[in-house]
Amino acid sequence: MAAVQTEVSLSPQPWQRPLYIYGGLACNSLMADFWSDRTPLHDAAYQGRLLQLRSLIVQGFHVDTLTMDRVSPLHEACLGGHYACAKFLLDNGANVETVSTDGATPLFNSCSSGSAACVRLMLQHRASIHTPYQLPSPIHEAAKKGHRECLEVLLSYGAHIDMELPVVGTPLYSACTARAADCVEVLLHSAADVRIGCGQDSPLHAAVRGGGANVVELLLDFGADECCRNAEGKTPLALSSPNSAVRVALQKKGPCSLSQLCRLCIRRSLGKSRLHRAYGLFLPHSMKDFLLYQ
Repeated sequence: MAAVQTEVSLSPQPWQRPLYIYGGLACNSLMADFWSDRTPLHDAAYQGRLLQLRSLIVQGFHVDTLTMDRVSPLHEACLGGHYACAKFLLDNGANVETVSTDGATPLFNSCSSGSAACVRLMLQHRASIHTPYQLPSPIHEAAKKGHRECLEVLLSYGAHIDMELPVVGTPLYSACTARAADCVEVLLHSAADVRIGCGQDSPLHAAVRGGGANVVELLLDFGADECCRNAEGKTPLALSSPNSAVRVALQKKGPCSLSQLCRLCIRRSLGKSRLHRAYGLFLPHSMKDFLLYQ
């Protein structure tokens, strides 16, 4: 089918070039020779200037004007963490699923900026929570950046907690690599599998390399195996530096108690989808709290 070409007349300022729509895709043909083709619409969105954004839309700027790298104003609003601007763009028809040339979506940018409000807004507008494996993943970005609230919102909308991607591994592995203890805690309490990392490399290996003793202690408390070996045949202890806080954390743990083994067994038997039902078990409150690490 032949592409439909529609020209939108804009005012004659230098940055306002004729905008064309090819099969629904907005592009700016006269900006093709510029390495930087951000429009005032992009700048207003990134800076959170809502009144300017409204004015530019009234003047005739297309809400989905894209740069050469396919970055939309909505991308910029989310990267700046500006909820009001993002909502205004969406209310005026912005595409929540636009993917930039580097694979980022507005939802990904919201996770990158740490704006839980923007994350929730994108999901309310049905943004895809799971991207193809070759594209940047929102949940991995939130975990890596240590944005706990964003992570909690994603999980509440059903994000795959143990999704393993090449190089970056699982969200838990990403959080351990970045020493993002708050996110590690959220993932573990939400029943992330402490055994799955990146290939044969476990989250515990990643935490030891990152030097996060507090993260190492968290992982061990949730059943991480300090004797597991990676592709090089090394245990987490073998990766730790002598006399380091990480090595001390690994060595002081010792064998699991019977109560800890029972807790881990029950949690794994319940599984992620039913873990919340532990509150309904006919057990004393103290045992429920123990089971759920309260």
